[in-house]
Amino acid sequence: MKILTRPYSEADRVALMRAGMHPVLARVYAARKIRSATELETDPARLLAPSQLAHAEDAARLLADAIRDAKRILIVADYDCDGATACAVGIRALRAFGAQVDYLVPNRFELGYGLSPELVDLAAAKKPDLIVTVDNGIASVEGVARANSLGIATLITDHHLPGAELPAAACIVNPNQPGCTFPSKSLAGVGVMFYVMLALRAELRDRGTFKGKEEPNLSALTDLVALGTVADVVPLDANNRILVGHGLKRLRSGKGKAGLVALMRIAGREPRKASAFDFGFIMGPRLNAAGRLADMSLGIECLITDDPARAANCAQELDRLNGERRTIEGGMLEEALAAVTELPETPGAGVSLYHETWHQGVVGILASRIKDKLHRPVIAFARATEGGIAGNLRGSGRSISGLHLRDCLDLVSKREPDLILRFGGHSMAAGLSIRERDLDRFSVAFEAAAGEMIAPAALDKTIETDGELESAYFTLDIAQMLEDQIWGQGFPQPVFCDTFEVESQRIVGGKHTKLRLAKDGRRIEAIWFNSAGAPLGESGRNRIRAAYRLGINEYNGLRSVQVNVEHAEPVS
Repeated sequence: MKILTRPYSEADRVALMRAGMHPVLARVYAARKIRSATELETDPARLLAPSQLAHAEDAARLLADAIRDAKRILIVADYDCDGATACAVGIRALRAFGAQVDYLVPNRFELGYGLSPELVDLAAAKKPDLIVTVDNGIASVEGVARANSLGIATLITDHHLPGAELPAAACIVNPNQPGCTFPSKSLAGVGVMFYVMLALRAELRDRGTFKGKEEPNLSALTDLVALGTVADVVPLDANNRILVGHGLKRLRSGKGKAGLVALMRIAGREPRKASAFDFGFIMGPRLNAAGRLADMSLGIECLITDDPARAANCAQELDRLNGERRTIEGGMLEEALAAVTELPETPGAGVSLYHETWHQGVVGILASRIKDKLHRPVIAFARATEGGIAGNLRGSGRSISGLHLRDCLDLVSKREPDLILRFGGHSMAAGLSIRERDLDRFSVAFEAAAGEMIAPAALDKTIETDGELESAYFTLDIAQMLEDQIWGQGFPQPVFCDTFEVESQRIVGGKHTKLRLAKDGRRIEAIWFNSAGAPLGESGRNRIRAAYRLGINEYNGLRSVQVNVEHAEPVS
């Protein structure tokens, strides 16, 4: 592991300090290419205009006509947190606009991902006039064709990268489709749907729909937008930071949706102290658990209800499912780690893993865990049924910086057209299906393609830090200040690096190291998770160089500053 320090512009740091920013934040933000304090403002008025998103206004007219003509609208959602929040945004907004709207979310174990022909046939039973996809659909060429044959119009709202052929939908809104010049290519699926609802409100306003009555407040939906954006791990560019920042403000002000409040409270978290961490690691996993193990309808119901009792019941079941998911994941991780020991000491550029007992709803998390351990792109497979046909594997992949995973799968598919049945995704995460008999063949092809696309230096495991932190800043106020900011993919939480004396160390929970460190005469409590057996030397006789986050420990109602070690190595 190499510990690196992020460079920053001294001029930017000074400019931020002159604007009144704390010295620690000024240095951290300068290292993230922030040049002025205005770039961090989260006023919704600073959002990019919906008119800049290609075909958003066309979608608004399509939806406005459907509302005017009392047509039945059916939202087809994805089964992850982004899809659930996008569906909830659509349901809440469209109902507020007077639409007849329902939703349908596919069961991942029976129908798989996206608007498939089989899902369209299921949707047809609800007799919709218009199908609206959220967080899916850009690759659903056959599904849209089936809908067209049944006389059902389709509106695609998605953010995934398109393939060579686009569906023949009535309208497609996707910032990543050809010809769209929308500056923020990193909108999550929920962000795309939110923008379509903004455009729809403007269209209805122009038609006089709200004359004499109050317009629906779409900013009230930003807590849902923030949750889906952070949980889907899309880059937090300036536009996404505004969406997340406004959503955080609603939660902290006591105006959060009943479902979000219930999800936080079931985890022992206080909504008025919400942070981006709560979106990504508290609420997100619990919602995702429904899609991984059961039916995401439970998660969507949690997000669209305004009844606190109903929300609490949904949150309780989601929490139970998340516990079950963690148990399943633990067993799968043991099997995967055993398989990893059979790999060469230096694995290839791409790793494929499979076990016949693995749960297809959890392989994505498993791939992420092994990716972190190996610092290699990893695809984990589980048995699945595609279109009613057994003998297939469904894989979920996670990548590292330096390899665009969806493009890598595209290269494999072009070289061997009969190998991958279907695939899609982003640069850092993707999904695919193959035949079980083709697993070895795919493993070879994936490793070869990854090896060609990724630079050798990108395979070296590194951790980027923001340099040293003065001992005077090891305080609860500084830790709280850092926690209150908006961090996420592409805009990482600060990690600092310092040399400490180790005064004491002990193993807690069987796998974590509890430390008492010292720097410049100041004693600091620290924890290094999942580090049992790490070579730190004897207490009182050694020093370590550690990369760490400044955190807050809460115990019996007391709060104290704590160093959360990310990596440490002895210093001779």
